Amino acid sequence: MKKNSTKIIAFILIAIFICACNAVKRVPDGKNLLVKNTILVNGKSTNDETAFNQMYQKPNGTLLGYRLRLNLYNLANLNPDSTYKAKFKNNPGLYERQSKLLSAKQVDRLGQSFMYKGIHEFLKSTGEAPVIIDTAKTKKTLLRLKYYYFNSGYFKVATDYNIDSVGRKKAKINYNITTGPAYTLDTIKTKIMTPALDSLYKVNPDPSVLKSGKQYKTVDFEEEKNRLTTYFRNHGAYYFQPTYVTFDIDTIGKKDKANVTLIVNNNNIQGRDSSRTEPFKLYKISDVNIYTDYSATNAKNKITDSTTYNNFNLYSYKKLKYRPRAITDAVFITKGSTFSDTRTTLSSRYLNNLKIFNYPSIQYTVDKRDSTAQSLIANVYLTPRKKYSFGATFDVTHSNIQDFGIGASISETIRNVFNRAETLEISTRLNLGSSRDMANPNNNFFNVSEYGLDLKLNFPRILLPFGTEKIIPKRMIPSTSVAAGFSKQRNIGLDKENFTGGIAYNWSPKRGNTAKFELLNAQFVRNLNPDNYFNVYRTSYRELNNIGTIYNKNEDYYNSPDDRNLSIPKGTTGFTNDVLSPNSSLILPDQAYKDVKSIEERRIRLTENDFILATSYTFTKTTKKDLADNTFYQFKTKIESAGTLLSAISNIGNFQKNDKGNYEIFNLEYSEYIKTEFDYIKHWDFGKEKVLAVRTFFGIAVPFGNSNYIPFSRSYYAGGSNDNRAWQPYSLGPGSTNAANDFNEANMKIAMSAELRFKIFGAVKGAIFADAGNIWNVLDNVIDEKAKFSSVNDLAEIALGTGFGLRYDLSFFVIRLDMGFKTYNPAHEKGDRWFKEYNFGHSVLNFGINYPF
Repeated sequence: MKKNSTKIIAFILIAIFICACNAVKRVPDGKNLLVKNTILVNGKSTNDETAFNQMYQKPNGTLLGYRLRLNLYNLANLNPDSTYKAKFKNNPGLYERQSKLLSAKQVDRLGQSFMYKGIHEFLKSTGEAPVIIDTAKTKKTLLRLKYYYFNSGYFKVATDYNIDSVGRKKAKINYNITTGPAYTLDTIKTKIMTPALDSLYKVNPDPSVLKSGKQYKTVDFEEEKNRLTTYFRNHGAYYFQPTYVTFDIDTIGKKDKANVTLIVNNNNIQGRDSSRTEPFKLYKISDVNIYTDYSATNAKNKITDSTTYNNFNLYSYKKLKYRPRAITDAVFITKGSTFSDTRTTLSSRYLNNLKIFNYPSIQYTVDKRDSTAQSLIANVYLTPRKKYSFGATFDVTHSNIQDFGIGASISETIRNVFNRAETLEISTRLNLGSSRDMANPNNNFFNVSEYGLDLKLNFPRILLPFGTEKIIPKRMIPSTSVAAGFSKQRNIGLDKENFTGGIAYNWSPKRGNTAKFELLNAQFVRNLNPDNYFNVYRTSYRELNNIGTIYNKNEDYYNSPDDRNLSIPKGTTGFTNDVLSPNSSLILPDQAYKDVKSIEERRIRLTENDFILATSYTFTKTTKKDLADNTFYQFKTKIESAGTLLSAISNIGNFQKNDKGNYEIFNLEYSEYIKTEFDYIKHWDFGKEKVLAVRTFFGIAVPFGNSNYIPFSRSYYAGGSNDNRAWQPYSLGPGSTNAANDFNEANMKIAMSAELRFKIFGAVKGAIFADAGNIWNVLDNVIDEKAKFSSVNDLAEIALGTGFGLRYDLSFFVIRLDMGFKTYNPAHEKGDRWFKEYNFGHSVLNFGINYPF
């Protein structure tokens, strides 16, 4: 029976597939399904994406060459209501019989159910109707193509099309373009009516987009219009617009060349019944008025409080709540300066960045006090946000540590704390989770928890005892943040308390560039339950226990006479101390001795309390214009130094070192290291929603002085949904060790990823990817040679994972599902690393939000 059922299901699926494969099922007789568009330019096929974007009709989309959406549409019943009614019409008495079993109302509702109607509505909406060749749309496409090539300088372009049959009810359209010679620009002259603008044009340091000898392109003329408009408006021409720039293009008597005259007309002033022209005036700012509590409701009220500061006039409908400098520092429009769009935009950006106002409005009026009418009054209207704002979040999570987790946070933002546009953010959070992997003697479901409190005070300026205007001018929108936080975790069995604090400076040197200097970044991590280490890191315990079953001589170290496993923590600690003592039977060069020493060094590293006092500088540069930009690059670099200041103070103060030869603060050895990172991302847009994204990363943290290892919180790991997706987080490396430990980490990392993204249908996207990289230990206390990076030859331990993924684009974020396959695994012996685990059994399924890079 089971075999028959399988055969029946297979038969049904095959039948549905064959039925769906009839692509021309809904193509009327005498019509053709459009299967391909071809553009032939001077007899040769072109892949010019912009040219293809001129098409009014494009073939149905495909997935790996298969018209999935078209075939889904063909599966649908386009008139399910009529089909349902016809069922009863063709079977008299059926309606009455079913009404007796159910009811007339239920029988009618059955026709609206998913099985009768909903599934067909789904297939229609998910699918895609056949694109049937329409000659009217073909001719419109041809006209658009003619304009496209004409605007590219081919003034003698000729166009035609033909339709070729490629099968039953299937055809392709060939668009034939004969361009003729391309016209180039010859002489370029200017005719600027306003003398003041003519003088500005002659001293403009930026070169013109239009150059003699360059091929004619309409887009260049538009770019030149915008360039001149920006330049003139930034130099006082308040009323200037792109429409005042025109071009006279002369091709008479020229062979494939065009003379261009750039014309800038005078200002056109419209009156009630007439209009006139006059030269443009260059305006200066006579006054800057700032309304600090403007709203539509109080616009007609009287001003009750005002002050003047550095030639800025500040007004308030109620009592002025801000210190003048806090506001005026954000306004780049100054009295006596020339009108400039750039200053206006910069002021709006800075005022927005204060986060205490809603969408500032800057308006200009002609100053009637000026008899020459060449002065403007700048009015800055600011609408304050509420002083206090409350927020709350609730999350359900899943991660490599938590099988299930719920989290909640509450935050409060207080604005204008000290009347100088400061903001204070206070937040508290609580997370509860369940983990089957964590040591959990009581078998509680919620065995993972964290709660914490964070404070962050933001200042819209550089907070230092000396001036920084010459180094970081206010046009870079500088800010200072002072932060402090506390959290307590019970997440991996060791139970931790984490104290953080610091002061950081942020600014934007220019558009697309950001800089961050953390003067101080302090972190104190205290492990509350270090004796639970081997209950959590079971791999380390099993390795130590296996050695103990051979070399242990002390019966007290076992759980019981019947249970010959090392007890935790008494047995593990006792046996380790015995092995590493001078009187042990295990000595170098015994491998078991090395293994015990390595296990103990890792245990100490992960259970010792850490104190980190670091200084860092981060610089980021991106060419990305907006969220829709898919042709950009981003470069980020960071350098961090920890412990250097404390060591300098200790040396100057001639402080005493401990028995290990290290300095201590608060009876704790502080960490000392230098760390640097380089991160580069590049995107290429190939059109038709195909994007190639590449990322490279290199990071290294070198301990020195007071440390011989890097704290766990500052180390690197490999694997996971945003890294090498063929491995789980912390399960790759170091080196060729085959992830011998739980939560594997190291102090050097190399990572490279490439991902080709493409559209499947609608909001569903696809991707194929390759991820390469690994982590290693270098210049620290790790003794395992397989985990260390010793020479360039160790680059052969770079792992490679490949795979494919699906994405669902919800506009505001992307839901991502990736499946990675271990293509090259350095954990295996040389010569046996390629495709050893390239199967679904060893694949890794990753769930993520948004793209990995």
